Amino acid sequence: MLTKKRLGILLGTLFVCTGLLAACGSKSSQSKQVLNLAVSSDLETMDPSHASDTTSMQVLENTGEGFLQLGKDSKIEKELATKITTSKDGLTYTFNLRKNAKWSNGQAVTAKDFVYGWQRTVNPKTASEYAYLYSGIKNADAIMNGKKDYRTLGIKAVGKYQVKVTLEHRISYFKLLMAMPVFYPQNQQAIEKYGSKYGTNAAKTVSNGPFVLRGWKGTNEKWKLVKNNKYWDKKQVHLSAVSFQVVKSPSTGLNLFQTGKLDQTQLLGSQVASEKNSKNYVLNKSATSIYLQFNLKNPTDTDLKAALNNVNIRKALSLSLNRSQLTNKVLSDGSLPAKGFVTSGLAKNPKTGEDFASQAYVKSGVAYNKAEAKEYWTKGLKELGVSKLKVGLLSDDDDASKQTAEFIQSQWESLLPGLSVEVQSVPKTVRISRSEKANFDIVISGWGADFSDPITFLNLFQAGNSGDAGGYDNSKYNQLIDQINNNPSNNELVRWNNMVKAEKILMNDQVTIPLYQRSNSFLQSKKIKNLIVNTAGPAHNYKGVYLK
Repeated sequence: MLTKKRLGILLGTLFVCTGLLAACGSKSSQSKQVLNLAVSSDLETMDPSHASDTTSMQVLENTGEGFLQLGKDSKIEKELATKITTSKDGLTYTFNLRKNAKWSNGQAVTAKDFVYGWQRTVNPKTASEYAYLYSGIKNADAIMNGKKDYRTLGIKAVGKYQVKVTLEHRISYFKLLMAMPVFYPQNQQAIEKYGSKYGTNAAKTVSNGPFVLRGWKGTNEKWKLVKNNKYWDKKQVHLSAVSFQVVKSPSTGLNLFQTGKLDQTQLLGSQVASEKNSKNYVLNKSATSIYLQFNLKNPTDTDLKAALNNVNIRKALSLSLNRSQLTNKVLSDGSLPAKGFVTSGLAKNPKTGEDFASQAYVKSGVAYNKAEAKEYWTKGLKELGVSKLKVGLLSDDDDASKQTAEFIQSQWESLLPGLSVEVQSVPKTVRISRSEKANFDIVISGWGADFSDPITFLNLFQAGNSGDAGGYDNSKYNQLIDQINNNPSNNELVRWNNMVKAEKILMNDQVTIPLYQRSNSFLQSKKIKNLIVNTAGPAHNYKGVYLK
């Protein structure tokens, strides 16, 4: 899963994440307040130009700050910005910065830190996984395509505490983007000091947020966030520490929770059935899509290239998967069968209010039909001139991913004659690395909404996007994504209809096989049971949290 992502939304408008917390409750008299939490994957990086996984995002959003943050119900709140001015044409944003913000190394956070961080991220030499989100900021696309110098990006420091950003066209979700770590300021002195090692361990990282990272050596599975005493608003940081450990097995997590060593743990399968009546049970529905991605350009076996590029083979693979059985019988965690690539409940038609997933629904793209699957399979094999195929299925090594991979293997091998599937379960960091290098045949990927707009998903399959690990390249689709992002008419309904068209192209091409929309079942201890997650996408914010 490419999980950044990954992330969540309550069906409707309230964004939620994997069981973590926001401000709530009354002050505690405890002098030390500590949360003990589990994550399912390793911390990969503390470099905001390169973070794209959920765990890294979670840590960065508590150790860093940008212009804005997302508060309760996904509403924009000021963070380092004290005032925001937008020009009448919507192309220029001016941010006035607070003057008392400091880095953990004692230096002041200033306008030049934003300029440096943004320029570094779009610089092609940085190879930022999330640089594409800068598209629409003046000269960003030209810079990323090597046609202009990175210093021409549309951001400028006006004095020490004011930043001016210029866009090439209106971006309706621009303020939502500003809450993401890839748009945070960066400390030039620290990055130049550590070079390529910056962000690879706690000691080679500087922070400007409410917490600092301690105990992470780069590969270990336990670390802490501790209160940052140089933080400008440290009086509102009530937790002395948030301790993390990587727990990939739900049975291990349940044992740690029951023995009081964790304040929350994720449940899976039979655990949900046995614990759902517990007073500690919590269910979070998220805007995370779990899907299959094909390597269309360079699979590990070159003989597979023609097969994976055959639309009949891809349709057969999709139609042979019983998604309801996967979610209800295998995962049993509240996840929902996919309705499409873009998750349900993410966004509504600006005119009719219809949910995007419903309007863009292509039944054949997510249906289960054994007879049609066999017909497409037979047709595809005949076109290829072969009678059997062998494919590798790459997945993460946590229990949910392994169960999903084993289910897919069973369904495919039992329904599609001549198909052999080799499941390759690896640590998430390895899977992401292999995906980025296109070292796979078919991979189980995941993407969670960064903000409440379908383009956060649809961008991924535009040619050249870092999310397009399989090399999909459809000229009509690429053109639609350009039109959606540029929106020259500034007509939101036209933009919406183009997004619907784009989703339908993906589903009719069956270039991806959406599996399910993730939900997460948790047990949470009494002291955090009533706390609410307050932000969109991967954000988890512990500032202001009191423990009862």
